[in-house]
Amino acid sequence: MEIKRFEKKVYLSSPTMHGDELKYMQEAYETNWMSTVGANINEIERLMAEKIGCKDAVALSCGTAALHLAIKLAGERLYGQPKVGHGSLEGKKVFCSDMTFDATVNPVAYEGGEAVYIDTERDTWNMDPKALEKAFEIYPDVRLVVIAHLYGTPGKIDEIKEVCDKHGALIVEDAAESLGATYKGKQTGLFGDYSVISFNGNKIITGSSGGMFVTNSVEDAHKVRKWSTQSREDAPWYQHEELGFNYRMSNVIAGVVRGQIPYLEEHIAQKKAIYERYKEGFKDLPVTMNPFDEKNSEPNYWLSCILIDKDAMCRHVRGEKEALYISEPGKSCPTEILEKIAAINAEGRPIWKPMHMQPIYRMNGFVTATGNGRARSNAYIKETGFEDVGSDIFDRGLCLPSDNKMTPEQQDVIIEVVKRCFV
Repeated sequence: MEIKRFEKKVYLSSPTMHGDELKYMQEAYETNWMSTVGANINEIERLMAEKIGCKDAVALSCGTAALHLAIKLAGERLYGQPKVGHGSLEGKKVFCSDMTFDATVNPVAYEGGEAVYIDTERDTWNMDPKALEKAFEIYPDVRLVVIAHLYGTPGKIDEIKEVCDKHGALIVEDAAESLGATYKGKQTGLFGDYSVISFNGNKIITGSSGGMFVTNSVEDAHKVRKWSTQSREDAPWYQHEELGFNYRMSNVIAGVVRGQIPYLEEHIAQKKAIYERYKEGFKDLPVTMNPFDEKNSEPNYWLSCILIDKDAMCRHVRGEKEALYISEPGKSCPTEILEKIAAINAEGRPIWKPMHMQPIYRMNGFVTATGNGRARSNAYIKETGFEDVGSDIFDRGLCLPSDNKMTPEQQDVIIEVVKRCFV
């Protein structure tokens, strides 16, 4: 096959628009409901609550805003309302998924808490329940756990919930990447005490931005709505009795989301076809696809990823912002593959760099299935069989172009490019 550069860039995961979005945006314009109230907001809250199967949903400016208010709500439930200027988690530790985007964990810091990162398991690339149990042994006073479903794949939800219930801990479920994915027939977004989804520009459906807090507590939903509109009290003037935020979604953005919702299942089917085509194309290569629990879960296949076999890795090293590698026959590495993909005008990216490796969080706790992940003396490694799973997946994994507008012919070219990296 002759490899030619694509004239039009193939993206990792770009918005896929259908036309209905414009209709609802136009409706917002014509009715002059352009701010943070209107029919589009009301309708997407109703539709998302119906889709997920929860009692209420609150449309917010972004997924991070939804996470912030979910974590704030959890903190106040656990520790009471803080003084103005103090976070609801002031001085408290919180267990968090390690291999995720930093938006999952930053709100813990916003609220004055300290994240302790829980290592990843290999079966789904999500939080390891065994490492979580170990973390409670080390930090028995922790009462909040923040979990993310990586790349649209549900984690080991039952096992995680069992550990949390045993230790009396609440769960904030970051389902930002997993809208439409299910675990034992239930939608993600139903498993946390507080849960969130995202409509960022690269998500399975999008509003260009936006997010949502989803809950089975109507009271909690009302609280989040109030907080998201600067905590204005029911008074003739602007009355404020607690700290608020400017986090409500605009009716214009809600129009985009409203136009996207009917196409969620179509997008998932397209993403699944991409995943399966990669899996078939790579069956003779020393790589595996990002895994999921085939018995209990159905991902939304948001991003297709590969993990290179250890013995098929060429020598490479990463600094803070740059990477170097040495080409070797029959071997490759994420940096080489991403360079070759970029050369044909397609977009991939590295796996999320684990939070415990990020400069901003390097002093935070990190727990693996064997115990304290920061204690890495040779004697400790030998004694415990220490393994840092998240760092290993980051080292050997990458995200492939997963845009649902990519044609099978374009994907075949990308598959061929990857194959040639192992020649």
